[in-house]
Amino acid sequence: LRSLVGSEMCIRDSGLERNLVLSGNSDSYGILFRKEGNAMQKKRKFDKTAFVFIAPAFIFFTLFIIVPTVSSVYYSFTSWDGVSPNVKFIGLANYKEIFTSARFGNALKNTILLTVFISVFENAFALALALIVDNVRWGKNFFRSAFYVPVLVSGIVSGFIWKIMYNYNFGTINTILKDIGMGDFRQDWLGNNKLTLIMIGVVLVWKGAGYYMIIYLASLQSVSPDLIEAAQIDGASPWQRFKSITVPLISGAFTINFTLSLINGLKVFDQINVMTDGGPGFTSETLVYLLYKVGFNEGRQGFGTAVGIMLLFIIIILNTLQQKFLRSREVQM
Repeated sequence: LRSLVGSEMCIRDSGLERNLVLSGNSDSYGILFRKEGNAMQKKRKFDKTAFVFIAPAFIFFTLFIIVPTVSSVYYSFTSWDGVSPNVKFIGLANYKEIFTSARFGNALKNTILLTVFISVFENAFALALALIVDNVRWGKNFFRSAFYVPVLVSGIVSGFIWKIMYNYNFGTINTILKDIGMGDFRQDWLGNNKLTLIMIGVVLVWKGAGYYMIIYLASLQSVSPDLIEAAQIDGASPWQRFKSITVPLISGAFTINFTLSLINGLKVFDQINVMTDGGPGFTSETLVYLLYKVGFNEGRQGFGTAVGIMLLFIIIILNTLQQKFLRSREVQM
């Protein structure tokens, strides 16, 4: 060991390679290993302690997420009614019905239309609000709080509020149209097959835009003012600065918000339940609401869980494609 003073030596200990610079005597060599052994013991003790803290959450997650998910996969191959102890295995019959069911096709179409509407207008509106808050010279905190307030309203409450506003006889919208001399434009907003999904989408945009605004606002405030100032000196117009500098630099916020709006759009339930109950007819019935109706109202839990499994795969596929598209356009600073 003395002949290796000042040199670097690779020593294997329990499969791990460590580089040690020996200080010149065997005593220091032993001290290094004792310290290393104590550190490994402390690490093992810390791992056990960490597991004790993690265990409750892991047990909760397993019981209420993993187990129901696995059991749903099993029940999707059965004709279980959700109550009877008798569970009959029917193989792929539920999935065959899904692919041949006009009702499922209609629900899928409604879900996609509503999701596209929400993703586009929710993000456009949220970005506009973020730009307003970012550029106002006074009352910045007021506007930020005011725009965020609808997010705090629950889906059920927001549904009831807008259902009253859409009412044909005493709703706010028709009353205003009548007062300004445009009574001929009054509509049964939730009873018109062509308008029902749009009206539900408006409620969802109103409720969710404030949340996405916060994410856009944080991203806008991270854009270096030096870049904006340099472009302004070069003669770039406000639109050119926004399109060529701001938008690329906040592309990460676009990825986050479009992902969230996609997932939220695919699992809309509260507003549809309160405002239309899937009607008129089936014009506002989405996949989640179809799952609820057939599973709980019609006593077809097996078919309902099969719809849920299909929805899970749809979310995974669409989210993966969207992530791949948006990630490729992000700008790394």
